[in-house]
Amino acid sequence: MILSFRNISAVCAVFLLVSVSSFHKSAIATINNQSLLIAQQTKTQPHPVFKSILPKLKQKTQIKILLPKFIPESDGENPIYATIEAATPKNYDILLGFTPDCYGASACRLGAVSAEAVTHKTPRLSGKRVSLTKGITGYFVDFTCGAGCSDATLTWRQQGVQYVVGLKAGDRTSLVKMANSAINP
Repeated sequence: MILSFRNISAVCAVFLLVSVSSFHKSAIATINNQSLLIAQQTKTQPHPVFKSILPKLKQKTQIKILLPKFIPESDGENPIYATIEAATPKNYDILLGFTPDCYGASACRLGAVSAEAVTHKTPRLSGKRVSLTKGITGYFVDFTCGAGCSDATLTWRQQGVQYVVGLKAGDRTSLVKMANSAINP
């Protein structure tokens, strides 16, 4: 009888340990799923400068819209404005400027964000290869200066769309950070 009682005690102890272990794993899974959900909700928002143009952009284009969360010079000292220069079902061009009516003028231009569906007519990517997040390769083209300075650009392709971020006289580090913030929604 004592031997039988010990076996039952051992079985109960094993059952209790397995139950506690499973509960712990379930609790971790629930916490991780909640963290993932919270992370997905918070990281999908582009930079606030795009808030006013996003509804119109979504209405006009059918390609996936990737907008950066990081924009250099947007520390609040100088306001930045986003203006849609073009938007069709297959592309969009957004100007970033220091005035709401910049229209690309050199004195008020900060840069640009654009995208277009890749077709057989889309030129090959060129520039200096740069590693971006998610294993994506980007191509950096430095700015040039004459009477004014052009945009330095960083171009990459993702899911059949070619994306470009540009900054007037920009540096590669800022453009990589800007591109990565758009790729990681």
